[in-house]
Amino acid sequence: MLSRTLLLCLLAAAFSTGSSLRCKWMDHKFRQCSENCLNLLETMANNSTNTTGHAAVTFPTDLYSQASKASAEDKVGFTVQVLEEVVVLFEEDHSSASWEQVTVENFLSVVTRQAEGLRSCTGSHKKNKKLQMYFKRLSRHVLEQMDHSAESWELIRKQIKTHLMRTDLLISSLLTVN
Repeated sequence: MLSRTLLLCLLAAAFSTGSSLRCKWMDHKFRQCSENCLNLLETMANNSTNTTGHAAVTFPTDLYSQASKASAEDKVGFTVQVLEEVVVLFEEDHSSASWEQVTVENFLSVVTRQAEGLRSCTGSHKKNKKLQMYFKRLSRHVLEQMDHSAESWELIRKQIKTHLMRTDLLISSLLTVN
């Protein structure tokens, strides 16, 4: 009887730690915010100039591969950091982009809400230095070197769309597992 009780306690502990990351916000609001962000980026694409250039900074596929193999809490922390870096990037001078200001403001609001919602699902998280450096390179090598031109912002918009789709996959993997 004692061993059965112990087994039940261990199983309960295992299930509760496995689902401890689950929170109501992640279950109900993440998907909606993610879709809103991507829709707003598409709206921005419709209002931007086409570009034939390529970003001077390659997408950090290796960081996403590492994140996909990480713990649930680390996946959420990585996603929060990506979202926060996106906000910082879009706070730079985007006046030469042909986007409507209200669309950019709505985009930043949704991304911020998404980061805050995810942060509420987990504790503080150590920043990934390589991810920070990647976003700094985007700022320096794409925006600054191209004088924050409309073309540079279109390159950034495309990169950010890829980031948002990849972070959506990271978080979705948590929702389908639990």
